[in-house]
Amino acid sequence: MTTESQRGGSGLTHITEPPGVAPGTGYTQVVTATGRLVAVSGQVAFDEQRRLVGAGDPEAQARQIFENLRRCLAAAGADFSHVVKLTYFLTDIAHLAAVRDARNEAFGDLPLPAGSAMQVAALFLPEVLIEIEAFAVVPE
Repeated sequence: MTTESQRGGSGLTHITEPPGVAPGTGYTQVVTATGRLVAVSGQVAFDEQRRLVGAGDPEAQARQIFENLRRCLAAAGADFSHVVKLTYFLTDIAHLAAVRDARNEAFGDLPLPAGSAMQVAALFLPEVLIEIEAFAVVPE
């Protein structure tokens, strides 16, 4: 099954159920796009003064990360409607529910991008529970 992005003229096509592949839950299997690539480095829950938001709280960290992603995308002339792939790095895979909640809030009714999630032994600071990177394509 193929669904078109809900933002007109976005240049994105979401293929949620490619033939012969089990449908995903909470992500799109394939996203195609034409335009200018925007790569956003892994974001963590730092505020503008590099203070960690939500030490020990995966929900607060996830919300701050999606706010940081929003700001990074905006700096490149993009928004969540242009995101084609998110990669989640979690110190505990149990934090994925908090990440999905924050992602769903950020994306609203937009089609979900492709995604990968992995549990890692550690991130660069012990207090950092989650890191998320994004790839977006902005139509030219």
